[in-house]
Amino acid sequence: SIKVQDILTASQQQPVPQGSYQCVSCCHIFPMLSLVKTHIQNSSQEGYSCKVYYCRLKALWKKEQKAQEAAAP
Repeated sequence: SIKVQDILTASQQQPVPQGSYQCVSCCHIFPMLSLVKTHIQNSSQEGYSCKVYYCRLKALWKKEQKAQEAAAP
């Protein structure tokens, strides 16, 4: 499940107009965070694979976090 925090973390890397949010997968810009989340959840119906992208990105973040925790003394 993609959470708002996942969207915010991914979008911190992208410059967008202030007060807007960008889907990092398809680069669409939305005026509200809730619209980005709805877009991601329904992306396959819109012809995009944004949900797959965010799920894969989240899995990679978890894998990286586990590797960092294992490397810590």
